[in-house]
Amino acid sequence: MAPLPLGADSLRQPESSSPSVREVTPSMAPFRSELPKSDVPLPAGVPQGPVVLYTIEEIQRLGLQANGLVLAARSQVGMAKGGVIAATAYLNPEVMFMMGPMDRRLPERLTGPSDHQHSVTVIQPIENPFMRSARIAASEAIVDASRASLDQVSTDLAALLRVRAYELLLRQDQAELEQSIYDLLNIVRQRIAANVEHGEVARFELIRADTELQSAANRKEAARLNAERAKVFLMQLTAGVLPANFQVKGSLKDPIELPLLDDLRQQVVKVNPDVVRLEAEQERANQRISQERASILPSVNVMYSNYQDQQFHSNTAGLSVRIPIWYRRKGEIDTAIHDSARIRESLEYRRYEIGQIFEAAWQAYQIAMQRVAMFDGGLIKEAENAVRVAEAAYKFGERSLIEFLDSQRILRGILFDALQARFDLHAAAAEIDRLRAHYPKELVPE
Repeated sequence: MAPLPLGADSLRQPESSSPSVREVTPSMAPFRSELPKSDVPLPAGVPQGPVVLYTIEEIQRLGLQANGLVLAARSQVGMAKGGVIAATAYLNPEVMFMMGPMDRRLPERLTGPSDHQHSVTVIQPIENPFMRSARIAASEAIVDASRASLDQVSTDLAALLRVRAYELLLRQDQAELEQSIYDLLNIVRQRIAANVEHGEVARFELIRADTELQSAANRKEAARLNAERAKVFLMQLTAGVLPANFQVKGSLKDPIELPLLDDLRQQVVKVNPDVVRLEAEQERANQRISQERASILPSVNVMYSNYQDQQFHSNTAGLSVRIPIWYRRKGEIDTAIHDSARIRESLEYRRYEIGQIFEAAWQAYQIAMQRVAMFDGGLIKEAENAVRVAEAAYKFGERSLIEFLDSQRILRGILFDALQARFDLHAAAAEIDRLRAHYPKELVPE
């Protein structure tokens, strides 16, 4: 499960653990079949200290405040707001000042005294009001698109943080389960070794117990490393703000609340950040068409000029009009029209695509709910009963050790599948919330 990039593909679920596990559980050390609580010790080299608990919402808050991608998207919003300020500004006037000496071509008695002159000219462009309003509206649409992009990055990160947090809980539960299996096998191995010394059991049984114990030790260490790797991934998404000794305050049994299916279908295609962004870009493209069409109208400059020399003083005012006769910006208008059509088609397809992605996420959510209900509905208890029967038969010599180990292996596989089903349920719910941009938005100040 790659930590980045953010998006629908980044919410992939961790691979299921292999069910090929062997356990032995004598009556004096019952097998822990309940779903364990997350409590995995920190590895060597990590500074020990009091455990700091964070809820999933607090982890989301830290990630949304510290993650560089969110900060960059927030800067994009600020840039777009600066564009609105630039679009609403009036055009600056242009001032020209000229001066220089004057040489006489006629006698001074005819021209009078005159040896220098200077002039000041002021030109004020008068902007087309239709072009100006279209430009301002286009800039405001860019702000809306930037906000939607920020919302997209934020909701992707919030969903990924939620999935990573539950993945950490999953890995820690798996590690604790593997630890309990190892402890039980170690006890079994010690009892078998004692029986071998007394001659009650063949040495082959001790060899088999040693093999099972070594396999459990390998699985225990792999599960512990997977839990630490999941913690590192979560710290990476929060830009290292989380301390090394943090723990997630939550459980795979946390309740999930979602609206009705019909409400979700209507909500997703309206509030999805990608759809909102394309809608804003569609508005920007339409305003660009209006802006290009308004630029065909003549542009006017108001001019004022003051001229002075030793004999004369004059003030003149006038208008400068640029008339688009030979070229009426047909190329720019056609480009804007086709750009608007491109965005409109992208918007329609994206709405359809988001709807289909939601339907797939909803089906995954329903499948996960059915699996959780199946495990909670008695499948685990049936496997526990089978283990107890096999244990009793093994104690009385009616079943072999291999049959007893097989029953324990089946129970372990069911417990791991139950953990995975609960994680899949939370991952599917996180994907649905991502599509409908449901996350603590107050945690993302602009």
